Amino acid sequence: MSLDRQIEQLKNCQPISEQQVKELCLKAREILVEEANVQWIDSPVTICGDIHGQFWDLLELFKVGGMCPETNYLFLGDYVDRGFYSVETFLLLLAFKVRYPDRITLIRGNHESRQITQVYGFYDECMRKYGSASVWRYCCDVFDYLSLGAVVDGRVFCVHGGLSPTVQNLDQIRLIDRKQEVPHDGGMCDLLWSDPDEIEGWGLSPRGAGYLFGADVVKQFVHANGLELIARAHQLVMEGHKLMFDNTIVTVWSAPNYCYRCGNIASILELDENLVSTYRNFDAATQDTRGIPAKSTALQYFL
Repeated sequence: MSLDRQIEQLKNCQPISEQQVKELCLKAREILVEEANVQWIDSPVTICGDIHGQFWDLLELFKVGGMCPETNYLFLGDYVDRGFYSVETFLLLLAFKVRYPDRITLIRGNHESRQITQVYGFYDECMRKYGSASVWRYCCDVFDYLSLGAVVDGRVFCVHGGLSPTVQNLDQIRLIDRKQEVPHDGGMCDLLWSDPDEIEGWGLSPRGAGYLFGADVVKQFVHANGLELIARAHQLVMEGHKLMFDNTIVTVWSAPNYCYRCGNIASILELDENLVSTYRNFDAATQDTRGIPAKSTALQYFL
């Protein structure tokens, strides 16, 4: 079955076969292994935050931002967990990556991890939909190959979480061995877990991983690396996006009505060829568009 046919199937929220997942993940790893820890991206580009398995809302995102490959996309991680359709969400984005490698960049979020996905839903969803852990395993192997960040035109640093006290410049990120499960501490962990906060310097994170960092840390990092902006995701923002610290850092959140109950709007950030920012907001897909996941799947637990 051709990749284009698989993409059409996934666009209809229909999972592909286990064998097709295996082949897709192998092809994806061949492409991702060539990408840098901090992947260079040319503008114009549209930057997207957390998706969290909200498949029908991902289709709303494409309605607002344009379909791949017409639009050049950068996704900041957290494709899986919490939503009902992590399998279809991640596999559709991965199929786009294999089909149009120069038109979509996928970097790693803190949920692209074996440990986290066993707690927050992706592992259970794979077991329910495929009857074994194989698909989960293939996807986790891909997670290990995802870049840790990206830089647009050398001026906008993009990362899932935030900064690290062990990382003063982008070259230090380039030295990390990323092909591993997300560690519990250190630079790689911090990039995926940290959050900006109204503090001075560094603080302990309530998440139990990464750090909190203040305006002084952001401005120093931006200056030292010749940047204009840091774009990150990782935190629910009720308005879809939030600029902080004199517009030196922005949080972009792309999962509307998060967990199907938070009532937030979602946003994507379009950077044009001059790096001028446009934020496009969107709401969750209507109930009738997305349907309700088949409840019969729960029966398998009792058989």
